[in-house]
Amino acid sequence: MTEIDTSVPHSARIWNYWLGGKDNYPVDEAAGDAYTAVFPGIVTIARSSRAFLGRSIRYLVQEAGVRQFLDVGTGLPTVDNTHEVAQRFAPESKIVYVDNDPLVLAHARALLTSTPEGATSYEDLTLYEPEKVLDAASRTLDLSRPTALILSGILGHVTDYDLARDLVRRLVAGLPSGSYLCVNDGSRGTDPDYEQAQDAYNETGAVPYMLRPVDRIEAFFEGLELVEPGVVSVPLWRPDGDAAPAPIGQHGGVGRKA
Repeated sequence: MTEIDTSVPHSARIWNYWLGGKDNYPVDEAAGDAYTAVFPGIVTIARSSRAFLGRSIRYLVQEAGVRQFLDVGTGLPTVDNTHEVAQRFAPESKIVYVDNDPLVLAHARALLTSTPEGATSYEDLTLYEPEKVLDAASRTLDLSRPTALILSGILGHVTDYDLARDLVRRLVAGLPSGSYLCVNDGSRGTDPDYEQAQDAYNETGAVPYMLRPVDRIEAFFEGLELVEPGVVSVPLWRPDGDAAPAPIGQHGGVGRKA
């Protein structure tokens, strides 16, 4: 297995740090603190993205009746992972996680447990291998039955937009009617300070993460029926409570395959 390098900051560990997790190192905390010094709102974005993931999975289980989840680019396990939310409401839910990061792999095997009624598995593959992902997922999931594909904060790492569209299409093509796509990703057009901070981060030589205009995020759902309220800033997607949340530079939505 690839050795984990703790001498340079790592995006998954920085994200984990912003989420309040413990799976990070001083170099990640330093990078995370440097980013928040420029743009403190990144912590809100990280936590709002996670909250959207929880609300969307709750919708998929409770309202859409989905019991199978394929979470590609899962990142480091934190609080309320996909299987924890899904199995809280439907213990028989089955979840397949996909990532190819050795750090994520090391933690996933220890943390991604399951209810006795359900199942979870972890596949060491990348988003760039959609057919292999689907084949591996079929060992745990019945891909003749509706399945929710989760792409949370991963598509921005695919710098070529046309390739990102193609990868989503190929994954969705392998799922049956009644399946769902759930995407949330960094966006342009809402928060100029976030855009400036992320553009500066991308120029440091770190693994880039591309913020995209909202219409480009919407286009990932081409051919699908968007669930209300469509693709919106993630705090605005079926928020809990009565307070009107403020929009941030992270957009997401859920779409159904007819």
